[in-house]
This record gives sequence, C-alpha cells and structure tokens, in this order.
Amino acid sequence: MKIILQNANIVNEGKISKNDLLINDDIIEKISDNIIPIGNEKLIDIKGCFLLPGIIDDQVHFREPGLTHKGSIYSESKAAVAGGITSFFEMPNTNPQTTTIQKLNQKFETASKNSFANYSFMFGGTNKNFSEIKKIEFL
Repeated sequence: MKIILQNANIVNEGKISKNDLLINDDIIEKISDNIIPIGNEKLIDIKGCFLLPGIIDDQVHFREPGLTHKGSIYSESKAAVAGGITSFFEMPNTNPQTTTIQKLNQKFETASKNSFANYSFMFGGTNKNFSEIKKIEFL
C-alpha cells in the first residue's frame, strides 16, 4: 500500500523542513516538497504535525524470560513503539540471566517473533562465565 503524507514538518539533523513523504509498504520511498499522486495512493494531510526520527533506547528492562508478569518483549516493545522508540537494547537481568550464548540466542529468537521494534540484547558478565564471554567475538 502506498501512502502520501502531505505537508509534514520533518525534524531531522537539527532542522525542520516542510515536505511530503511517499511511503510504500511501510518504507519511506521519497521525501519531496510536492509529491503528486499518480495512482491509488492514500493521501493524508498532516499539516501542523511534526514527524520525528525514531528514538533508540539503549537500556530497557523487559524481564523476559522468567518475569513476564512484569513485562515481555511483546508487551514492552509494543509500548515502546507507541512512544516513539524504534530500537532497543535490553539488559540481561532476567530469570535466568542472559549469561550464556544459548540464552542470548533464545532472546534473539523470541524477539524475532514478538518484537514490534528493532532489537538487540546486552550480555551479562559474571565471575563464572568468562568462557562464554570469550565466545562473543565469534558471533
């Protein structure tokens, strides 16, 4: 589906520009000062509204696995996206903690199915997992 957002105030690199955006299948295809519809694009006039770049949150605590009653990758990434966060790095303080390559890979697998945002995960270093830490450079 193609969407044209007309009359946007685009905030980027410390500047505000007034432009239109052509979005094609959820990807920004074109930014220009006057995009002319040529087919069946959905037109949305957003005059007076601002488009901001997505925000990266580099320290979130989603609590999956083990503590999903507090928050899961699904629930917390959905909330993050609703607030303008497009990417996150989750901390390893789950139950069990993310202190092995296997547990790290399990989190990536879960996020690949459940996350609404771009994701990555911190690896937990302890006094007992040096052999696991050494494996990270080969991932």
